[in-house]
This record gives sequence, structure tokens and C-alpha cells, in this order.
Amino acid sequence: MSRLLLTAILTLFVVCATPSSRVDARAQAPRAAAPQVQAAAPRSTLPNDSDSVKFLVIGDSGTGDRYQYDVAAKIVEARAQFPFEFAIMLGDNLYGSERPIDYINKFEKPYKTLLDDGVKFYASLGNHDDPSQRFYQKFNMDGKRYYNFRKKDVEFFALDSTYMAPPQINWLRDELKRSDAKWKIPYFHHPIYSSGQRHGSELDLQRVVEPLFLENGVDVVFSGHEHFYERLKPQKGIVYMIQGGAAKLRRGNIRDNSAMTAKGFDTDRSFTLVEIVGDHLFFETISRLGQPVDSGEFPRRELNDSTGTR
Repeated sequence: MSRLLLTAILTLFVVCATPSSRVDARAQAPRAAAPQVQAAAPRSTLPNDSDSVKFLVIGDSGTGDRYQYDVAAKIVEARAQFPFEFAIMLGDNLYGSERPIDYINKFEKPYKTLLDDGVKFYASLGNHDDPSQRFYQKFNMDGKRYYNFRKKDVEFFALDSTYMAPPQINWLRDELKRSDAKWKIPYFHHPIYSSGQRHGSELDLQRVVEPLFLENGVDVVFSGHEHFYERLKPQKGIVYMIQGGAAKLRRGNIRDNSAMTAKGFDTDRSFTLVEIVGDHLFFETISRLGQPVDSGEFPRRELNDSTGTR
């Protein structure tokens, strides 16, 4: 009888202890790692209007290195939300050799998705560019060192700032006067206003072209050359933007406490998106890592002159 009682007690102990042991085992087991959640892309500040003029701005882009490809990948991502139809290039389109393979590796491959989707690139020449680039079909220069083209109410003037000789100056004067576009946008390599320590403002060029801009209703000017992004405070009513960071970077090169700088970014590469809706221009600059750098909007000078807001 005592043996049966002892067996029953032992059986009851094992049955009662087993669930507790299972709970302890679960508590001591390592937890599975939580799945990584990718951060959502920052929301664009651009209106993305159906009838606007949308374009990409890149400069100093032709390195063929991983930074150019990184920026190009972010541009493709941005275009999924903001379907720009063309791009302006601010010079130094190809660094180093310019063999046929270099056009492929430094332009066609990094921007392949854009080119395949029909995005047109309109290049200007920089100091590192051979003038023969003007014959390369995908730069849409039509064999000219300087040229203009129009998109709706916006006319663009691509200049060769390395060789600003009298024929080009006379052409620019005549074409600016002739144009009846609401927006007249010159773009070229060397900035006439800059807070860069390496180069700074190109004063000789400034003396030649700035009077033409002021006399003919220019509202915004894009340049490269400086390997960073800078938006300058309006100079005599005109907004100047430097976008020379699509592949190159001159880290920490924007002068501290520059009175001209409205916004500067010299810690990574970047690109700029622009949208023109009627009398207003909207812009957004995005870093190589997809983070917003700068954004805003401004009206045409003609409107500001009447309100005194710029």
C-alpha cells in the first residue's frame, strides 16, 4: 500500500512540474530579431501639378564612380513621385578621358533608366569638358557651344562660361531680348555669385552677363563648378543656385557666415528638382542618401517688383 501511495505522489509531482518547465524554457529562449522597417521616403514639397514644367538639375556629374551612381539611383526614385521630363546639366559632364566607353560609363550607364524612359538631358560645357561634347547626341546641344530651348512658358539659355567671347555675349543679348517667355533661365558652369572658398564668385563673368540678366527679366540662374549645393540670397532681385554636387564633393568648402548664403550643403552629394507653375518656381534639393536638403518657392521678379516681397 505504501508503495502505491509513493508511486502516485511521484506521478503527481512530474505532471505538475512539466508545464512550469516549458514556460521557463520559453522565457529563456532568445527572442527573434524584429524585422527591419525601411523608412519611408520624405514627402515631396513640390506641387506636382499636371500642367507644370518639371525638370532635374545636376552639375559636375561625370565621374563614373559609385557616388555618381548612388545619386543617379536616388534621382530615379524621386522621378517615380515627380515625373520630370528633362534635365539640365551644369558642366563638367565628363571628368578625365572622353573615349566612347567613357560616355557610356560616366553618363549612359548611371542614367540608363532615365534615358530609357525618354528623359532628355540638355548639357552645358564646363572647364573639364572637351568642346566636342556638343556633338554627342544625348547631350542635345545640336553641335553648339551655347544654345536655347523652350518648354511652354519657360525658355532656357545654355551658355559656355569657359569661353565667354563677344559672339556669345551678343547672341545672349539678342536672344534674351527676343524671348517673350514668362521665365528666362540661363544656366552655365561658373557661378557669378558663390560662397565657395576654393573658387568663389567669377567676377569677370559677372560684369559681362549680370547686366543682361537684369535688363531682360531673368529670375533665376543655375551654375555648377563648386562641388556643393548653395542657394544664394537674391542678388539684385535674381535667385542664383549652385548645384555642383551630383558626383563631386568639396566637403566643408562653403565659407562660414557668408552674407550671401541662404542655404548651403557641402557634406554630401545632391541633386535638385524644379517645378514651374504659372508665375511661381518651386524647388527641392535632395541628398545622395535621399534626405531633403532645401526646398522653397518664389515668384517671378515682375510680381515681386510690384509687391516688394523679394
